Amino acid sequence: MQKGRGRTSRIRRRKCLRSSKSRGGWHQTCNPPSQPWVVTGISVNESYKSEFIELKKWLKDRKFEDRNLTPAHFPGTGRGLMSRSVLRPLFAESIDNIFSYSAFLWAWCTVNTRAVYLRPRKQECLSAEPDTCALAPYLDLLNHSPHVQVEAAFNEKSRCYEIRTASGCRKHEEVFICYGPHDNQRLLLEYGFVSLCNPHTCVYVSRDMLVKYLSSADKQMTKKISILKDHGFLENLTFGWDGPSWRLLIALKLLCLEPEKFTCWKKVLLGEVISDANEKTSLDLAQKICHHLLEESSMVLQRVSHMKDEKVSLISQLSLVETLWREELKVLQASAEILASVHTTYLASPECLGSPPMVGVT
Repeated sequence: MQKGRGRTSRIRRRKCLRSSKSRGGWHQTCNPPSQPWVVTGISVNESYKSEFIELKKWLKDRKFEDRNLTPAHFPGTGRGLMSRSVLRPLFAESIDNIFSYSAFLWAWCTVNTRAVYLRPRKQECLSAEPDTCALAPYLDLLNHSPHVQVEAAFNEKSRCYEIRTASGCRKHEEVFICYGPHDNQRLLLEYGFVSLCNPHTCVYVSRDMLVKYLSSADKQMTKKISILKDHGFLENLTFGWDGPSWRLLIALKLLCLEPEKFTCWKKVLLGEVISDANEKTSLDLAQKICHHLLEESSMVLQRVSHMKDEKVSLISQLSLVETLWREELKVLQASAEILASVHTTYLASPECLGSPPMVGVT
């Protein structure tokens, strides 16, 4: 029997819908007289929510697109708990205590610090992304060294993940692998450890720190910041073992550019010397920023030391954080010494303006 489309049928359906809402989300569908009453649940379409819109965009970018996919919420039905119900007999304690947010964080960090990237063969059941995260058992037992070279990849013929070292090693000597030319912040975030005397260790300079000691009266400051942003000079500004990076010095020189020299900003980005005053002012600014970061690092280390006394249960984690900050403190101390030496040499030899002492390599 066809579904009624007349005015009476529409009124009947509206009444049924109103009565179902008043009973907390369940209703009896108004079927034709020849069919029995069926109990169903009302789903609330939540496609309008921003998180679902972002999810659909994310899925579409990865070739997972289904026009019939509609995020929905079923109030009062208990749907979504099916997996917990299935797992509950397997555990002696409450499922809520096992599958908690802290447990999720532990699981994610465990996978993220031990995963490798593969380039799998295209299959309909797998993501269309070029790289796929996978776990390689026992791989994390190999220690990192920034001074070795290795080749690591999945061998399609042997069906094994193979690591070949290009650096020689003696018999019974430990074999290291290199996780990449990463600074200690990246190593701690991605792999959960800090490398002592890491040649790639650096201290990042934020945008706020970049302009902290500059005059707010500079009417060209907004334009200078815009130029640095457009040319990619607001990211990866660092202090390293060999002093401030080239990118940091260039950014400081542009920010310290005199108003009458502002038209020369393109030459600054190319590394050309504009004036004696600009060179001296930018070096002074680099020293101020370095000393500020030195003081900040020392204060953080003091706080971490107090926390180790108060939070004994977290002493291993805090010790790792302490090691990170101590390594960065050493980098800043090295940079401060180099800046002081360069500043002194530069002031003593103003005739070297055409080729000022260079610091920084990145």
